[in-house]
Amino acid sequence: MDSIKAALNASADLKRQVADTLAEDIHNAIEQVRRSFESGGKLLLMGNGGSAADAQHLAAEFIGRYKLERNPVPAIALTVDASILTCIGNDYSFDDVFARQVKGLARKEDTVLAISTSGNSGNVIRAVEEAKKIGAATIGFLGKGGGKLKDMVDIPIVVPSADTARIQEVHITIGHILCETLDREF
Repeated sequence: MDSIKAALNASADLKRQVADTLAEDIHNAIEQVRRSFESGGKLLLMGNGGSAADAQHLAAEFIGRYKLERNPVPAIALTVDASILTCIGNDYSFDDVFARQVKGLARKEDTVLAISTSGNSGNVIRAVEEAKKIGAATIGFLGKGGGKLKDMVDIPIVVPSADTARIQEVHITIGHILCETLDREF
């Protein structure tokens, strides 16, 4: 019982810390995604492992709905097409699985959301580099100090933790805040 309470309290404490220190960065990310949607752009999301699941989850909330009935909002998880991922991984390299998709799909009015608990995922870094070449805005949901991505993305949101599970819990919470805020507007 004590370990359950400790885990829940650790998660809650980290979220309180994020509320106190990252609310402005989260607001800036929401504003950037809003600008993309208002200008006819889309949101491209990516990550590996649990972060891939978060990318898919958030894209589904925008295309489907979060809480309110509304028209779909253009969001694409770059983690879902097994044929594209295995083709690029085989014919190029795993480091290119997101970069090739960004190069083919992203436009300057889009926002690319890079989710990486370490901030050092090679395939996510390459995709952000491609997004920068195109002129698309970039946001990072990061942790563990932010890694290389912290200095690469336009809006880094670095969860102040080294615990992957706690970082992912905060990332999906921030994602839900993004969805909830934009849900009311679109």
